[in-house]
Amino acid sequence: MRHLWSTVQADWSILLQKIQEHIYLSVVSVLLACLIAVPIGIYLTTRKRLANTVITAVSVIQTIPSLALFGFMIPLLGIGTRPAVIALTLYALFPILQNTYVGISGVNPALIEAGKGVGMTRWQILRLVQLPIARSVIMAGVRLVAVQTISMATIATYIAAGGLGDIITRGISMINTAVILEGAIPVSLLVIVVNLLLLGLNRALTPKGLRKSTK
Repeated sequence: MRHLWSTVQADWSILLQKIQEHIYLSVVSVLLACLIAVPIGIYLTTRKRLANTVITAVSVIQTIPSLALFGFMIPLLGIGTRPAVIALTLYALFPILQNTYVGISGVNPALIEAGKGVGMTRWQILRLVQLPIARSVIMAGVRLVAVQTISMATIATYIAAGGLGDIITRGISMINTAVILEGAIPVSLLVIVVNLLLLGLNRALTPKGLRKSTK
């Protein structure tokens, strides 16, 4: 522990920089995945025949080894932050897309008919009925993706995108456990903090009467 602490003290400025890079890669990728996958998931609920084809096609991305996907980015976009963000975003699409589709599709049809009966438009039904009910399912997908993305962002070091993976790979090359832990521990802490923040956000968005049933 003393060796680890002395290593952190010596690399403090570098560690903060790598944490910032790691957060940037993760947050931008998750936000982009949400902006892409949630609207598509909502659209697919109105196109049931198309849904299975699109969801299956997107799920194929999950079968590509993460290191290989980053490697595929090099001849297309070179190295650096942009190809890393694109690769991480592609990996993040499927859970959000699937959970959005399942969440919206699972809304009781009687509630939708009731909304139509009081004169709601399709947009109002989506905003006031379907999304609030499906929110927990969608947020579960976002939480899963956030954890996955933070962990996977360490591989971005192999295409010179920075992040905590730089420290971890440096520790591996030096066969230095303290340096490896210096990079690995912040990744684990980021996963825990982000998961708690998303749980808190989900709870804050839940009406008070339903909070006891929200996990």
